[in-house]
Amino acid sequence: MLDLRDLECLVALTRQRHFAKAAETCGMSQPAFSMRIRNLEERLDTQIVKRGNRFQGLTAEGQTIVNHALGILDQVRTLEEEVRAAKGEVVGRLVLAAIPTATAFAAHVAHRLREGNPGIRTRIESTTSLAIQQGIEDGRFDAGLTYADAASADFLRIDELYREKYVLLVPDSLNPGKSASMTWAKAAELPLILLEPEMQNRRILDRIFEEAGVEPDVVAETNGFMAAVVMAMQGMGATVLPQVLVEALGTFDRAALVSLTDPAVERAVCLVTPRRGQGIPVVEALRRTVLPGR
Repeated sequence: MLDLRDLECLVALTRQRHFAKAAETCGMSQPAFSMRIRNLEERLDTQIVKRGNRFQGLTAEGQTIVNHALGILDQVRTLEEEVRAAKGEVVGRLVLAAIPTATAFAAHVAHRLREGNPGIRTRIESTTSLAIQQGIEDGRFDAGLTYADAASADFLRIDELYREKYVLLVPDSLNPGKSASMTWAKAAELPLILLEPEMQNRRILDRIFEEAGVEPDVVAETNGFMAAVVMAMQGMGATVLPQVLVEALGTFDRAALVSLTDPAVERAVCLVTPRRGQGIPVVEALRRTVLPGR
């Protein structure tokens, strides 16, 4: 009979793509970890890992085995959480990944989830839309908040939550006329602090500026909005923020929020959960929290 611990080791190797790191994650020595993988290969009479001095990926058979392993581990987790839930409450850990523009909304979700389910401990991870899809596929994340057009309906349940809108945070020193609105083309003339190019939000903004026929004056880049806000507050430049983040942060000193026009832009942000993981109590509790009545 297969050992669940062997399946956990295989999944850890798939996530870490490095034997030593995966062994550390599983709390065992590398020789003991490698033996687990070899025992699994012998049990199934097939090669799972491509051989080499370093981890070189999985064989086609290995990927199939990993897919089944993820499903089996999900079922075990569901069993354990349902037994605890039968005692009156949903208990467990939920790993929620979010694109940077949705982290404020994720924090709001975690608060609401905790109010209705005090036995759930939520961990929020800010990452890219691509990493969210990959992380849900390999089981690192239980759910994600991402752009609808960055999610694959082949293996994800996709539910739209809200429409993302953008505003410009401008230091008073760069907005002497106290303008309440500004075109994207005019905003491009200001020194701008934006997310890094590999972030989906940055690609969205780059396309908007390109369609407006302008090239933004980018003076700094960051992988999160907090640094951008601080730099803007200090007068270094302006930054484009999602409306949902602005609503969470409140008012700003020495800077003003300016609406962006021509064009008016909205992007759908959605909740993504694995089809493979349907029935996991903490995930279903999350869905009930953010999707009441659906």
